[in-house]
Amino acid sequence: EDVGARFEAYGWHVQHVDDGNDLAAIEAACEAAQQETSRPSLIVLRTVIGNPAPNKEGTAEAHGSPLGADEVRLTKQILGWDPDSKFLVPEEALTDCRHAIERGAALEAAWHDLRTRYTEAYPEAAAEFDAWLEGKLPDGWTNALPSFPIDKPIATRQASEKVLNALAPLMPNLIGGSADLAGSTGTQIKGAKNFEPEEVGRNFHWGVREHGMTAALNGMAAHGGVRPYGSTFLVFSDYAKPSLRLAAIQSLPIVFIGTHDSIGLGEDGPTHQPIEQMAMLRAMPNLMLMRPADAAETVEAWHAILEHKTGPVVLVLTRQKLPVFDRSRYAAAEGARRGAYILSEPEGGPQAILIATGSEVQVALAAADLLMKEGIRARVVSMPCWELFEQQPEAYRDQVLPPEITARVSIEAAATFGWRRWVGDAGAILGIDHFGASAPAARLFKEFQFTPEHAAELVRQVLEGAKS
Repeated sequence: EDVGARFEAYGWHVQHVDDGNDLAAIEAACEAAQQETSRPSLIVLRTVIGNPAPNKEGTAEAHGSPLGADEVRLTKQILGWDPDSKFLVPEEALTDCRHAIERGAALEAAWHDLRTRYTEAYPEAAAEFDAWLEGKLPDGWTNALPSFPIDKPIATRQASEKVLNALAPLMPNLIGGSADLAGSTGTQIKGAKNFEPEEVGRNFHWGVREHGMTAALNGMAAHGGVRPYGSTFLVFSDYAKPSLRLAAIQSLPIVFIGTHDSIGLGEDGPTHQPIEQMAMLRAMPNLMLMRPADAAETVEAWHAILEHKTGPVVLVLTRQKLPVFDRSRYAAAEGARRGAYILSEPEGGPQAILIATGSEVQVALAAADLLMKEGIRARVVSMPCWELFEQQPEAYRDQVLPPEITARVSIEAAATFGWRRWVGDAGAILGIDHFGASAPAARLFKEFQFTPEHAAELVRQVLEGAKS
């Protein structure tokens, strides 16, 4: 692959240094790159792996194995070092590193001086800058969060878009976009400018490059001050995973919005219907995944996301419209910020528990209603975020999922991997451990048995098993 030609085709400023050990040529290329301010720069260096080890340079051994004592000795002789020295740090390198301490202190002092003068000249802007760096949210931000009528079903991706645009005027450091799917993922800040070579805007059009998009979000978050987000269909999180993993390792608070979250996206078929992606993401340390059940939970998801500052969050949203739950009948959506909460409680206390996420919570509620007609009392727990629930005190977790109630059924239109933890050995898992199919969403949910009737039957079975 001619990488330089590819980046030249992108419009980058590309330079080539034929000898990767030519420090003067590298320095000149760096200076030229610094002077190029209208476009990004790439410097292509030609090197030989393992150079100058005489017997192993240019070989795979130089990549994955120690050189060995004899080869190290020969290499030191070529470099002009004492071949008998151990853990040698050349004096020139040591001196330069120690000078870096002095240079760093001077640069830091100059930066603090500049910041002091800036604060004196522009106190309001400086206060906002400090708040951004500290991750403080603006006063009254929760008052801007929208509410949704219960008589108008709405996809959670559309609810998220409304939340994003309600917060945008109060949070100018909330910036982001999509990997060529802004219209589908609902991630365009309306009225805001696009980020372009000649324009500093808030909307980023990343193109179809999920990995590059997420890497750029990491860079933004690492520098501090902004809250960056990116988006695509959830199934394409596969492409973003390496950068998501780096965000998790570095505790970078980026937001990755994955819409079209299940077989509910319908006719696009198995290539676009995520099955194993949520299990993959939940397995990643220091990553939080949230899958809200309705518009109100979507609001609470954003609330939790903006208060979360110690790692990436994946927000999983539907393509299809979902009912907005009547909170006068069901529990308040604020419980979503604890990861899981009792959404519906039967009179007389539960005999069984239905646990669901996202669009399948409505299936659980309908199943509970069917069971109640038979005199079977089923609690419905909405569990939008495993990771937040794990962080709750044991007393709260036992309140939501009492250990003595072993008759449990989970419902999620995705891989069953991991759900055994929540339902226990005596419970049942309603999921999908095969790829989807191309058909309207309603038919797919019926074909793959994500129905109230089948969920109710599973509850009957686990209750029967508990008796035996």
